[in-house]
Amino acid sequence: MALASTDKVILGSIAFAIFWVLAVFPSVPFLPVGRTAGSLLGATLMVIFRVITPEQAYAAIDLPILGLLFGTMVVSVYLKKADMLNHLGKLVAWKSKGPHDLLCRICLISAISSAFFTNDTCCVVLTEFVLKIARQHNLPPHPFLLALASSANIGSSATPIGNPQNLVIAIQSKISFGSFLVGLLPPMVIGVLVNALILLCMYWKLLSVQNDEEDAASEVVDEEDVSSDKIYLLRPFRNRSTSYENEIHQVSSSAPALARNSTASEETLHNGASQKKHETAASDEVKSVNGLNDVLPVKHSKGKETLAPRLKRILWKSRVYLVTIGMLISFLMGLNMSWTAITAALALVILEFKDAQSCLEKVSYPLLIFFCGMFITVGGFNKTGIPSTLWDWMEPHAKVNCASGIAVLAVVILVLSNVASNVPTVLLLGSQVATSTVAISTAEQKKFWLILAWVSSVAGNLSLLGSAANLIVCEQARLAPNLGYTLSFWNHLKFGVPSTIIVTAIGLALMG
Repeated sequence: MALASTDKVILGSIAFAIFWVLAVFPSVPFLPVGRTAGSLLGATLMVIFRVITPEQAYAAIDLPILGLLFGTMVVSVYLKKADMLNHLGKLVAWKSKGPHDLLCRICLISAISSAFFTNDTCCVVLTEFVLKIARQHNLPPHPFLLALASSANIGSSATPIGNPQNLVIAIQSKISFGSFLVGLLPPMVIGVLVNALILLCMYWKLLSVQNDEEDAASEVVDEEDVSSDKIYLLRPFRNRSTSYENEIHQVSSSAPALARNSTASEETLHNGASQKKHETAASDEVKSVNGLNDVLPVKHSKGKETLAPRLKRILWKSRVYLVTIGMLISFLMGLNMSWTAITAALALVILEFKDAQSCLEKVSYPLLIFFCGMFITVGGFNKTGIPSTLWDWMEPHAKVNCASGIAVLAVVILVLSNVASNVPTVLLLGSQVATSTVAISTAEQKKFWLILAWVSSVAGNLSLLGSAANLIVCEQARLAPNLGYTLSFWNHLKFGVPSTIIVTAIGLALMG
């Protein structure tokens, strides 16, 4: 495709530059409107500048990608509500054998969960938990935060639902979920292991230095620290005044005395009816002292009051897990991923059997709007002819049938992913790939798409700005109540550069 007219090239470049600046630096002083508004601004300018027509702008929006993204978001909301990621968090702390073991477990759990629940969701849920582990063991948080973010980026490369750019690749390339998984699972597994090894080599001495308090407290994080539900339920009790806790102690200590009174009455009273009446009065006295019925658990003979809600909760969780497994199986069977995800989301809404507004409100609608604006902006930039011209110059040097070509392609993807962000990079290169790979074999087309997925995913580890998952971990850690920690740009960079280069190279070698 030749370059468009000069005015279209200039105006289209200006609109794309504005979009890029606001996407990479959402809080720039001269226009701090954020990424979502920045993408809409870029899209609107493309239409106002007449780089594309309104009809072309609407056509540029990829509805299958939005449908798949929305469906997986809703499923992730219900999985979080069903404590799925809390259970994964418990695995991190279960019978841990020290800080090095904890670091490896975080890498593994982060990679697995991000492959099926998206890297962003994984980082949102696990960041505060990682900080709690570091705090309890008196360890520096940044090795564990780096392990969480970097492993999430690598792990998300294995499936089409692991990250947004993989969604784009899966839809545009029409590669099935199973083929995607088979092609990228080996590089992902080896990449996570190598990434963990790099972290251990860089921070081995730092993790070996433990305070005396941590040596004395050898126990691992218990369920109370892991389960957010239990923390929430116990917090009101812990915040009571000291006198309130003393009342509880008095009640608990008075229970044996009351039991002894009951035994004495048993011996002195021979009338069965009188004995029953006395035991009932004693039991009522225990439960009513100081009005603490709402604090002390009351045992019921049949347990119907406590067992029924528990069974109902377990049954609902089981349904959520089964629907999610069914969705993944449908993906593997090659069914339409967008409608499969939407169907699974609706099934969960119906199974909960109540107003879904509270769950649907947790969907990241700004991200969906950001994608709409980005589709239009990138579509307009493609109309200028600049991406196709650059691709025509690069294509002879980026053949996937030779090592040098793969190396050139990987460098281009790495640089663009950290300069223009990974999703716009995939959109820009993907449109060129779709038109230029018609003449090559199907196997080479698939290889090109998988290389694009692998490198654009791992490229997020290069710098703190490389992926949204990195920024989520950074912000979640900074804002965590009583656990706040700032992960600096340079701390991330000195680990990210060697890790990204080594992991990317090993993955490309495994892909042949």
